[in-house]
Amino acid sequence: MFFTAILRTLIGEDITVELKNDLSIRGRLEAVDQYLNVRLAQVQVHTAAAPPVLQLLHGSCTVRGSCIRYIHLPVEKVDTELLQEATRRVAAATKETQTMK
Repeated sequence: MFFTAILRTLIGEDITVELKNDLSIRGRLEAVDQYLNVRLAQVQVHTAAAPPVLQLLHGSCTVRGSCIRYIHLPVEKVDTELLQEATRRVAAATKETQTMK
């Protein structure tokens, strides 16, 4: 999958993973698999309701891909032109498949 390949190029970079339960987890990306399960190190957990004093610090964690709402990537580390071209190809292939039905 294309997004898995993009995330694998960012191993060792700091990212923020926003979960469906409104938790935000920031940490250094260690690994990602084909199901978009993400392993982070030097983790900080932020909640929208908690003041900054109550933010939790953890060593590392694994986040299941189905629990992820967004992954915030460092803009300077992502090749946006490559990403846009890939999404255009996927959209064109999807459109072609739908017109064949």
